[in-house]
Amino acid sequence: MQKELDQMTPEELGLLFPIMLSVPNPDWIRLFETEKKNIENSLGLDNIIRIEHIGSTAVADLISKPTIDILIEIPEKTDLQQMIKKIKNIGYHYIPKPENPAPHIMFVKGYTKDGLKGQAYHIHIRYSGDWDELYFRDYLKKNPEIALEYARLKQDIAKKYRYDRDGYTNAKTDFIKKITKIARNDS
Repeated sequence: MQKELDQMTPEELGLLFPIMLSVPNPDWIRLFETEKKNIENSLGLDNIIRIEHIGSTAVADLISKPTIDILIEIPEKTDLQQMIKKIKNIGYHYIPKPENPAPHIMFVKGYTKDGLKGQAYHIHIRYSGDWDELYFRDYLKKNPEIALEYARLKQDIAKKYRYDRDGYTNAKTDFIKKITKIARNDS
């Protein structure tokens, strides 16, 4: 019998969901907007401060894993258990993130024990704040030469870490931190 996703080791998940980069897809923006409406309808606008498209799929012409990353900021008064239930009801799988400051809650959609099915989404839920992901995204949008440098880095490390999702993410960290620092200083 196959294991459920939340029972798999990082190594097993890496084999099931290898790092695959995709050419830029102009539909990613539309898919984000559609999913944003789906989330708003599920949670209700009074439970959302803002929803942002983050990650590489939010940057035109940037090679990316074909996963749409979404940042949702919520009010501190939000009933987290109700919110988790509502997001699970629209097809997301809940991934607790106890190692990150509360309420960094993550959800994924499109992942099955047979591999990816349909469009993959990652939702990152946090209280309102000054999030690095927004600085990084906006800097890449304004600086295509830096976005191209980032694309080259991702292509190089995707080969090395094809079956190691954490390794792939960690190999990008120094570049992301460097560019985010520059972006924060420029704003």
